[in-house]
Amino acid sequence: MSGSALFDTYARAPLAFERGEGCWMTTDSGERYLDFGAGIAVNALGHAHPHLVAALTEQAGKLWHVSNLYEVPGQRRLGERLVASTFADRVFFTNSGAEAIEGAIKTARRYHFVNGHPERFGVITFEGAFHGRTLATIAAGGQQKYLEGFGPKAAGFDQVPFDDIDAVEKLIGPETAAIMLEPVQGEGGIRAFPTQSLKRLRELCDKHGLLLIFDEVQCGVGRTGKLFAYEWSGVTPDIMAVAKGIGGGFPMAAVLATEEAASAMTPGVHGTTFGGNPLAMAVGNAVLDVLLADGFLDDVARKALLMKQGLAAIADEFPDVIQEIRGAGLMLGVKCKVSNAAFNAALREHKLLAVPAGDNVVRLLPALTITDADIREGLDRIRAAAASMSTQHAAAS
Repeated sequence: MSGSALFDTYARAPLAFERGEGCWMTTDSGERYLDFGAGIAVNALGHAHPHLVAALTEQAGKLWHVSNLYEVPGQRRLGERLVASTFADRVFFTNSGAEAIEGAIKTARRYHFVNGHPERFGVITFEGAFHGRTLATIAAGGQQKYLEGFGPKAAGFDQVPFDDIDAVEKLIGPETAAIMLEPVQGEGGIRAFPTQSLKRLRELCDKHGLLLIFDEVQCGVGRTGKLFAYEWSGVTPDIMAVAKGIGGGFPMAAVLATEEAASAMTPGVHGTTFGGNPLAMAVGNAVLDVLLADGFLDDVARKALLMKQGLAAIADEFPDVIQEIRGAGLMLGVKCKVSNAAFNAALREHKLLAVPAGDNVVRLLPALTITDADIREGLDRIRAAAASMSTQHAAAS
């Protein structure tokens, strides 16, 4: 990319945005786009949410960073709120999803080490998973396109086919420490694990003394209509990684764990310089203020149904373009019969932003605060994009 000082690692769309409000973004040339990508499920409360803006600016005038050499009151408060709202007893704050996954893996391995089983370090994961871009997390994901060119794959990670629980059971051995999965795969194409599969995995972990790790970096924080996706199944993990929506656009993440799993993480064995800084904690607490308000998640579920029904109607109208609609809450996927890249480009032509995924899917991940009017506007634009690609529409005209 001639003339750029940046690494050439992104195939960026030729758009630069200057400002946003709610589910809308405006380019530097004044064009308005309806944002159904939310920064890849990050902007959970949309752009420029007044409560988040107020929390950030108020904290910015006090303290930005102090390090974890000292007490950070915002960490204590946010940690207590997350514990009160989930299976977890302990929380560790960091900056990104990949760091949260690394923290979860280290917690699982350290747990077995301190319990006299240092040989137990292996983690079983599922094909199609995306757990991050660090050397450990690309090994955990196991996708060749992310592993290629970065030397030997980090040891201790084995993949089985998506939702093949029999294969998991056969793979469990004396070196196995944990099983890790996304309850709803995001990059993998909005693929949800059936409740029965999650129950079997919990039983296998209990039977063999393994830890169950859920990666809710993308599907957590209200995205599926409950605070965390695991709540739909009633199956609780031992460790969970959280990021994206928890900061509402500010970089922050967390590892949540039971008391037993976290007990091995003693002073000096893990740390972070930036993680849990006062700015991040102010925003994270502000996000929870909104998400935990009475009726908020119920309204997400209601809006999700409205959107899914609208998408199903579009799929029925253009079966040559759309194969199926999948997903839960406001984490929806359009499985395409045409190229998902081409369909995503057609959406962008109609001033709607979405996110491609694996399995020829386009993800729709609007802010949880989206209005009914914006849902209807988005559906109109998705229908227009589908019509523009439909052979039957071309034949009719």
